[in-house]
Amino acid sequence: MQDVTGIDKLAHERLGLQRDGGMSYNGFFNDAATPPVGAHFVFSPLTLNDRVVTYCRGTALGGSSAAMIAKQIDYNPTRAADGMLTFTVQALPNGFGLEWGRQLTAGRRTDGSATNGASVDLGSATPGPFGLQAYLHVFAFTGTSVTVKIQSSSDDAVGDPYSDIAGATFSTATGITSQRIATAAIDIERYLRVVTVGTFSNAVIAVTAIRNDTAVVF
Repeated sequence: MQDVTGIDKLAHERLGLQRDGGMSYNGFFNDAATPPVGAHFVFSPLTLNDRVVTYCRGTALGGSSAAMIAKQIDYNPTRAADGMLTFTVQALPNGFGLEWGRQLTAGRRTDGSATNGASVDLGSATPGPFGLQAYLHVFAFTGTSVTVKIQSSSDDAVGDPYSDIAGATFSTATGITSQRIATAAIDIERYLRVVTVGTFSNAVIAVTAIRNDTAVVF
């Protein structure tokens, strides 16, 4: 936001500016880690491709989270006197900016078969037809495929059954992956839950979602 003052105004007005942000974090080298496990395996290629980066403030269902499509800028090593090898990583958003939302899974969630997840109460009725964005990480997978989708209800299925949100179904996953999706400018109801369907015996996922309080342009 930026404060401006029109010549015909007696106080500041605020204009929405370009959405931006960034994340930086430290990785610890573990020579016992076997790929695809371990920070070094993930960060050392310094890929030019976009990454999905998500920060979860704790692992409580409904907790705060931030996510973005980003470019990894660096992977700088530092060796301490005790021999510990750490790496500083910086990620900057590409295309959509940093988006703050809510965790629809309690950190990582492990599903052994098709599952209707617990609901998250967003605390108020829909603020208007502004839609949502959502991010998915699949950390581990065993099976043929899994489809992860977000459903909504106005009253946690007391009288309004959960139903799929148009545009809030991620592409079918067959292995470790990450995705971002965005709906059209539609009403998003108060209660959300994450549902998995498909043929699998193990799917470890994390989902975060952002319900827009106002119109957004990307």
